[in-house]
Amino acid sequence: MTRTKPQMPLPPSRIKGLYAVTPDNADTAALLTLARQVLRGGARWLQYRNKTAGAELRLEQAGALLALCREFDARLIINDHVDLALAIGADGVHLGGDDGDITAARQRLGAGKIIGVSCYNRMDLAAAASQGAAHLVDYVAFGSFFASATKPQAAVAPLELLRQAKQQLSLPVVAIGGITPDNAGELIAAGADALAVINALFAAENVESATRQFCRLFE
Repeated sequence: MTRTKPQMPLPPSRIKGLYAVTPDNADTAALLTLARQVLRGGARWLQYRNKTAGAELRLEQAGALLALCREFDARLIINDHVDLALAIGADGVHLGGDDGDITAARQRLGAGKIIGVSCYNRMDLAAAASQGAAHLVDYVAFGSFFASATKPQAAVAPLELLRQAKQQLSLPVVAIGGITPDNAGELIAAGADALAVINALFAAENVESATRQFCRLFE
């Protein structure tokens, strides 16, 4: 396997707009083809998420995705794996509730990397993540706001949670879960700075066109 050299990081940035999240796909070439269409459509935030891949495949795919992101001046965030983010020089990580300590992740990644955290439908998790330590966390994510094929058993998050988060937190707020072009507008209106989307992008009949449709919502 060819190992991709670590890429130079982009300057830190506040997350905003479409946040494309990759589906589980063992075919690296197919995944890259889809990711290129998403980036060509205007997405500038991409999260590599593969819950079924082994360590070797994750390294291969993440390294290739990072090189692709750099072609488009886009940021690559790694789901769960701090070691992987460090190995390839990704722009940061997204941590779920069981993915380790935020403080430890920040110490390992350094000040220049992005850390996002899943807060599900709980404002208390978001408050704790940002309390007196805004430098540790760069965004909080809430969801699922709608029925999700990726996580059908996910807890439901109310729209009011976005409004509450925008009032109480100084961090960007990401919405996730069953988001489509038809329901995305109400999430943005409620305060979402970014929308994390998997199936409505990567399973679309025309991936690039679907991406452009989402991106236009933020214009």
